[in-house]
This record gives sequence, structure tokens and C-alpha cells, in this order.
Amino acid sequence: MGELITGQAATYVEEIWVETAKRYEIICITRDVEKVVKESGIKDGLVLVNPMHITASCYVNDLEYGLHHDIMQWLEKIAPYHGQDGKSGEEYHHHRTGEDNGDAHLKRQLMGQQVTMAVKNGRLHLGNWEQIHYAEFDGKRQKRILIKVVGVI
Repeated sequence: MGELITGQAATYVEEIWVETAKRYEIICITRDVEKVVKESGIKDGLVLVNPMHITASCYVNDLEYGLHHDIMQWLEKIAPYHGQDGKSGEEYHHHRTGEDNGDAHLKRQLMGQQVTMAVKNGRLHLGNWEQIHYAEFDGKRQKRILIKVVGVI
């Protein structure tokens, strides 16, 4: 049997900023999201975590650094970085615009854009081992992540 949650509806929005040291990097942001959920005062609802950049992804998985490595290796096999040196095969057509990040756009498509997670009793309602990650595919500069909590207070 389900549970009926009542209360005043509310929305809380905050942006956090990240800057990766490397072009490709995965950062666990669960604590950052938990902090925003707590600050929101929302007891039950949903939290949206959106990277706000077309060359990055937010996803949910285990916080295990071997897995981070495996994910990046898998993505590189599917959407390799075809630098402008031309040694890696056909150049991405996107590079004709002067960019060199065609692979980053494809990697984001594979990993997905954003995640929506449950909020229960004012906290993230995560499953065993679930952690929220920010995956960067064109880094070394500041980028923002939107965190939007909606629900009842």
C-alpha cells in the first residue's frame, strides 16, 4: 500500500560549479546534492541534477574508481577522440566548426543528460551503492550543475 504525502508544495533551485583538472573526468557529487536537498527544506519529492553543458553528463552508479576508469575506456572505444592530427581515423564533421570536441558530444549522448532522484524525509532516497556522478568529456574550465528540488515541505 502506498503512502500519501501532504504539505505545501515548494521548489528550490541552486547551481554548483565544478572545474576538472583533466579533459575527461568523473566526480562524485552526491554530497553536494545532499547538501542542497537539506538546504531546500523539502521533505518529500524529487531532485533533478542537470549538468547544463552539452559535453557533460550526470548519472547514477557505484562510487568505485575502477568502474570510473572502465566507463571512460568503454566510451573511448565507442566515441574515440579524433584529434585534429587525423591519425585516429575520420575526423568528426563537428570539428569543421573549429571545435575539437566531437567525441565529447557523443559521449554525453551515451551516458545521458541528467538524473532525477527521490527525496524522502528531507534526504536523498538512494538505493544500495547508488551515488550521483558528474562526468566531464571536455573539461579544464568552469562548468555549472543545476540542482532543482521539488516536493512538499
